[in-house]
Amino acid sequence: MTNFAPMTRRIVFATGNSAKLREASEILGPAFELVSPASMGLTEEIPETAPTLLGNSMMKAGYIHEKLSCDCFADDTGLEVDILGGAPGVHSARYATDGHDFAANVAKLLREMARAEREASVARAYGLAVKASRKARFRTVVTLILGGQKHFFEGCVEGRIARRRSGDGGFGYDPVFIPDFLPGDVPNSGAVTMAQLSEEDKNAISHRGRALRAMAAWLADNEA
Repeated sequence: MTNFAPMTRRIVFATGNSAKLREASEILGPAFELVSPASMGLTEEIPETAPTLLGNSMMKAGYIHEKLSCDCFADDTGLEVDILGGAPGVHSARYATDGHDFAANVAKLLREMARAEREASVARAYGLAVKASRKARFRTVVTLILGGQKHFFEGCVEGRIARRRSGDGGFGYDPVFIPDFLPGDVPNSGAVTMAQLSEEDKNAISHRGRALRAMAAWLADNEA
């Protein structure tokens, strides 16, 4: 009897970020070969001008599907900070500049939060009940187009924003985001940021990891 190795299904992930591509590949496992649009010859910037995370993920996935006629998925992620009224939200990647300048985004975030805290302090001095919570959450929405059909997945992780950067890992706002819980639902009493976690531990609790695991579970059920 001949044993055949299972076929690997190629899916284009709408990202040019090698760290995100590696993270997604580890979560989806060897049954799927994830490739970037650039590796398929699509090098132009993919539009993401929708007013919501879902809208942006749909726009990016739809653009790739239209251009390449292949299975693909796209995510859009936003950092929602309570004291900033949910900002930067859908504008997280371009918060400080038109490009994905992570250092500038983090610097602006810390400045805006410091300004908001000062304003809240003044308001309280005048007897106004103004909260100045540093609570925040990362939210990711994924749109998968498989066989021409759209499917949606979401992941969220709660936490708070640190007052300064810590850690050299991760990307984006990871150096200032302190998740409420570490892997295994362990309370994060040491105020460890996402950037201080190993890649494996970050994937276990991250917003994107949760959305991608939901997608991976759906794929496993529907690819059998």
